[in-house]
Order: sequence, then C-alpha cells, then structure tokens
Amino acid sequence: MRITPLDIQQKQFPVKFRGFDVEEVYAFLEVLREEMEELLRENTSLKEQIHIIEGQLKEHKNMETTLRETLITAQQMIEAYKTNARKEAELITRESELRADEIIKRAQERVVKIHEDIVDLRGIRRHFKEEVKRLIEKLLREIEFDKEREGETDAWERDTRRPGADDGIEHV
Repeated sequence: MRITPLDIQQKQFPVKFRGFDVEEVYAFLEVLREEMEELLRENTSLKEQIHIIEGQLKEHKNMETTLRETLITAQQMIEAYKTNARKEAELITRESELRADEIIKRAQERVVKIHEDIVDLRGIRRHFKEEVKRLIEKLLREIEFDKEREGETDAWERDTRRPGADDGIEHV
C-alpha cells in the first residue's frame, strides 16, 4: 500500500493517557507530508527527465544504427568500386596488350612485306641491268655492223665510182 501526503495529513492518532503531544505529532506529520510531497514532485520530475533521456538515448541509438549501416554501406561501395576499378584496369591492360600484339604483328608483317619488296626490287634492278646491258651490247653490235657496212659501202663506192659520177656532169 502506498502512502500519499494526503494519507499523512488525514491520519488520526487516538489520544491515550500519557501519550504523545498531539500538536507535536501533527507538526511532525505536516513536515513529513511536505517532505513527501517534495519527494513525489522530484520523483515525477526525475521520471519525466528519465523519459526524455530515454527518448534521446533511443534517438542516439537509432542514429548510431543508421551511421553504422551507412558506414557498412560506404565500405561495401568502396570495396565494389575497388573491385570494379581492378576489373576495369585488368580489362584495359588486356585490351592494351591485345592492341600492342596486333600492332607488333602488323609491324612484323610490314617488315616481311618490305623485305620481300626489297628482294623483288633487287631482282627487278638486276633484270633491268641485264636488259640495259643486252640493249647496249645490241646497240654496240649494230654500231659495229653499221661501221662495217659503211666501210664496205665506202670501199664499194670507191671501187665502183666513176670519175665525175657525182658531179652532175655527164661523161661520154
């Protein structure tokens, strides 16, 4: 059973012979009632404060939970970004290596083609030189042949020439 300040105020004590001083008892009860009222007010105030603090504590715990979840999400996102960045870097590296291999392959093919072209050009040059040499030899033979023919013609003309045959005068 709870005792209230009103219970204290309304409490009656029977008076007996050689009992307590009634006024002193009532004065003490009044002091006790006032103290109890003060304690009850303080208790109510403290309960309100506890209720407010518990609300704040609950808010802080909710904020802490939210912050933890945010931190975990941020860490997961960072890990995902790192993973994606690594994969992208690997992909770029592989693509670069493939491009480099392709460029090297094309360069090697061009080197082979240029070498083949050089070999072909050397063959063409050699063939051209031989053709020029044959042509020069042919021309020299023709010149020699012409010289010989001219020499024969000169000799024939000298032998077959009649005096004054070319002077335009008729000889009889």
